[in-house]
Amino acid sequence: MTNEIVAQPSKTPAELIQIAITGGADLDKLEKLMVLQERWEANEARKAYNEAMSAFKENPPKIDKDRHVGYASKTGGRVGYSHASLANVTEKITAELSKHGLSASWKVKQNGAISVTCIITHVKGHSEDVTLTANADNTGSKNDIQAIGSTISYLQRYSILCATGLATFDQDNDGVKEEPKIDENKLKILKDLIKELSVDEAQFLTYMAVEKIEDILMSGYGKAKLALESRRKVKK
Repeated sequence: MTNEIVAQPSKTPAELIQIAITGGADLDKLEKLMVLQERWEANEARKAYNEAMSAFKENPPKIDKDRHVGYASKTGGRVGYSHASLANVTEKITAELSKHGLSASWKVKQNGAISVTCIITHVKGHSEDVTLTANADNTGSKNDIQAIGSTISYLQRYSILCATGLATFDQDNDGVKEEPKIDENKLKILKDLIKELSVDEAQFLTYMAVEKIEDILMSGYGKAKLALESRRKVKK
């Protein structure tokens, strides 16, 4: 008869603990086995987290930018940009995360700058986090509380995107975009009109809410030209 070696399945630390207890193992041995069990469970939880996150990324949610922000810049121009709202980001991401036993939460700290930590946790206990830090957003006409809230909302959005490895649709073009100012041709037309009609330039700049003619936006060119040409009609 041929002797065959049959591989025995490896036992888990929990099974080894049970065997040790049955065999009357001493406390020192049991403590070592308990530490081994904890490490084994942590490793299994980490593997489960990685598998869940991998499955999540196989069919990630598409997040469109659903909100536009615009305000006056310090130079007198207009600043505008689009972004995905926090509600839009969290609703779509958390709904998909939950399908894989994952959930998201945040912690906020403020010590001068504001730090927001996004924590992604698996049902088996393993979690990973990403922390982003920024100063209060004082752009526009926000008060102190609004400035802090704006930064927290911004960091919550981007921390969960970083933690899950996602990006908003067309995010590469995200960010603040200054509206273009008048080109050289339009600048010359306005300056020629000011000279031709002997317009008080200081009053004209005050009317246009700019420090110099070069700061006039393309979107304000029509208003500027119409205001100057109206002086010609008055003179007639």
